[in-house]
Amino acid sequence: MAVKIVTDSTADLPEEIVKKLGIEVVPLNLHFGTATFKDGIDISVDEFYDRLINTNEFPTTSQPSVGDFLEKYKEIIDDSDGIVSIHISSKLSGTFNSATQARDSLDGKKKIEVIDTGQVSMGIGLVVKACAEAAIGGSTIDEVANLSKELSMKTECFAAIDNIEYLRRGGRIGRAAEFIGTLLKLKPMITLKDGLVDKLGRARTFPKAVAALEKIVRDYGSVEGLSVMYSTPTPFAEKLSASLGELLPEKESVVLTRLGPVIGAHGGPGAIGIAMIRKSN
Repeated sequence: MAVKIVTDSTADLPEEIVKKLGIEVVPLNLHFGTATFKDGIDISVDEFYDRLINTNEFPTTSQPSVGDFLEKYKEIIDDSDGIVSIHISSKLSGTFNSATQARDSLDGKKKIEVIDTGQVSMGIGLVVKACAEAAIGGSTIDEVANLSKELSMKTECFAAIDNIEYLRRGGRIGRAAEFIGTLLKLKPMITLKDGLVDKLGRARTFPKAVAALEKIVRDYGSVEGLSVMYSTPTPFAEKLSASLGELLPEKESVVLTRLGPVIGAHGGPGAIGIAMIRKSN
């Protein structure tokens, strides 16, 4: 038996990676008016963005219930050497708290480590991927948990936003609130700092914002892991992915993925993000 890895749907991991590495994903909830959908289960990414763009309904999101995590933990724990459950920043979502309460309600015969990455999207996903690979390689639960904490500390996540209205209305803009409110027609760039959305910069056009993100990443030099995320189809995503691949170790590749419904509800159409794990000094 091996350590099992659990995450939530805000990690935005491509389905092929989830299946290949045996990662378990607990979905958050997406609300359009009175209708509720399980992220990635009841509504596809394409269906979500079609509804986001073509209706006047503004979506809201909510964390999984304690019961959702209990069900998942009970389902997999007997066939494991324990669980490492890796999640979105606790300052942006109650998901971490739900997972912690679920763990605490179990009998404790097998260890469950619940990790707050302080990140979103592939800022979580890159950590989850590395931990799942370590678990498959035979690492113990303590080794995997320590790895998740170490990588979370080295992870950076940046985004360029094309339409700030979604970010503003989503209500999770933290220290960037005043900055966002003064932008007018400028394109904001944001990051995660101490688990909260924070300002990174601004540009007059979206292409200039994307170019600025690429420069920020390149200034770090070599990286251990890298992902390019996008909400709606855009040529910027593939261009960034091809360009930034040279920063990775030889056997690694850029993970190109869509921003799922929960993160997309806040980033809006046209958003581009880059997540990276800094190389150890």
